[in-house]
Amino acid sequence: MNDERPLRADALRNRQRVLEVAEQVFATEGIAVPIDEIARRAGVGVGTLYRHFPTKEALFAAVVLQRLEDATGKALELVKAPVAGEAFFAFLRRIVEEGSVKKDLMEALAATGAQYKEAFGPAKQQFAAALGKLLARAQRAGAVRKDATVLDVFALIHGPFAVVGAHRADAAARERLFAIVCDGLRART
Repeated sequence: MNDERPLRADALRNRQRVLEVAEQVFATEGIAVPIDEIARRAGVGVGTLYRHFPTKEALFAAVVLQRLEDATGKALELVKAPVAGEAFFAFLRRIVEEGSVKKDLMEALAATGAQYKEAFGPAKQQFAAALGKLLARAQRAGAVRKDATVLDVFALIHGPFAVVGAHRADAAARERLFAIVCDGLRART
């Protein structure tokens, strides 16, 4: 039996507003922003925020889970695309572009702490499975090297782009790095 009552309309609006503000803040500034600041920017009291999200990690998890679910959905859509290689590289581009402006997504993909494994574990597994389908399809089509794994792709989209983001590199540097990563993934003819 579920004892939770549905949220009142105003409480639902407050929760949604907190999520929207937290999404913007985490995306642009990362998880280090104090929770009081998120509440202030959302126009709610800290108590209101804590009623919906007992910790900053819970708030971060709620925001990032939505991003991971959205990315997984996009990957699964692209599995049906007519040209497998184009679909795979288009998805990588999307993840890299989002990751360059939304720090939280890359942080979530790289998160290893126990609380994050619990919060993101199933969503990361679904994301990895969807990426695996895109990768396998692109490999069968001869667009991606056969020895590349999902873990390789994770490393290639997180590592270099986290460094580029930390140094606030410009779009040209990000594009050049993306081309190098893609060239490394392409099948040799």
